[in-house]
Amino acid sequence: MTEAWAAAVSEAIKGAPRGLDLREAGHLDFSRRTAERFLSACPAAGDLDRLQDTLLRRRDEVPLGVHLAAKLARSRQALEHIERMRCETREAGAVPLRVTVVFAMYREHERILPLEQNVHGEDFLIRKIEQLEWLFGGLHSFTWRLIAVDDGCPDGSGRAAQEILRERAARAPVRVLFLESAIRGDSPAIEGLESTDDSRKGGSIQFGMWTAASEQGPSDHIIAFTDADLSTHLGQLGLLIEPILLGGSDAAIGSRREPESVVVKGDARNERGKKFIALWKQMLPLLGGITDTQCGFKAWRADAVLEILPGLSEHQFAFDVELLIKTELRRSGSITRVPIAWIDSEAASTTPEFDPYLGMLKSIAAMYRRYLPAEATADAVADRVERATTAEDLFG
Repeated sequence: MTEAWAAAVSEAIKGAPRGLDLREAGHLDFSRRTAERFLSACPAAGDLDRLQDTLLRRRDEVPLGVHLAAKLARSRQALEHIERMRCETREAGAVPLRVTVVFAMYREHERILPLEQNVHGEDFLIRKIEQLEWLFGGLHSFTWRLIAVDDGCPDGSGRAAQEILRERAARAPVRVLFLESAIRGDSPAIEGLESTDDSRKGGSIQFGMWTAASEQGPSDHIIAFTDADLSTHLGQLGLLIEPILLGGSDAAIGSRREPESVVVKGDARNERGKKFIALWKQMLPLLGGITDTQCGFKAWRADAVLEILPGLSEHQFAFDVELLIKTELRRSGSITRVPIAWIDSEAASTTPEFDPYLGMLKSIAAMYRRYLPAEATADAVADRVERATTAEDLFG
């Protein structure tokens, strides 16, 4: 570690907040400021990678906000590198690379508020805007926009988002869509969806991605989706963009299960996640190299989006899996796993403890039957899943 690294890391560790409360704006601001210090202290190629490796070797000693800062710095560095490459190849005057981020909202009327207005408040809409403004700020090779989709929320999450934008971010490139209105249309991305009751985030994400790809076109356009909460800092988006623009991938997916991932996750949720993975992997050997299908932080080339979205059968919690299957079938080996920092947002969660996993596994069994050739082990697991009537039948 160089003297500059040592000073930056030492200062960051001393000034870091205990833990990382997603409701506290100051905690995330600390990580952003620390990322900027890391960028200044690590100007040479590979320096940030080595700094991050150093921090990971001291994983339990280093505060979470510092680990997140290293991811943010590496993300911003990736975009700065892409901008320099475009300048060197005289592409700087070309049409900017477009990035659209989509997220769904259902019963987010509390979490969308600031902490001072609600005990569960993360002020997530304004924070997402701030995170994207920081990541892309000053970079002329990129433009960004954010699309929020109301997933049929009975508490008016979409209307709340529109009001917040009018009052606090009227000029931000953010749009609010409503899945209920889309169902009355003819979007091929949500074919077969008869009401918002049939969607559990999936329908809204699919509609938002299709809208983005259709309106802005497939050329020089990356479409990502994330969760409504702040579990994944959008300042890490450069980590997904890099393998798509420079590595030739069609998709890049955030993963919480890589050696370089930094994760804070409840023990119960982590255990059920491991059991879920063990079962789906036996049904979908096609995706054997992927360890985390459910992380709400993924990105695709827009041309791939336009090809894989039509004809989807899953609009609920397992929608990610069908997108990955169709991506892999379209072009084998085109998905890149990206280790990220992820902090569990338990506040006002609308996801039950075990209920989603049984439904997701049944959906995955149906995907296996639809997309893949029959295989003995996969058949046996699919049969077991299809016979299960409660989560306990599978998880004990």
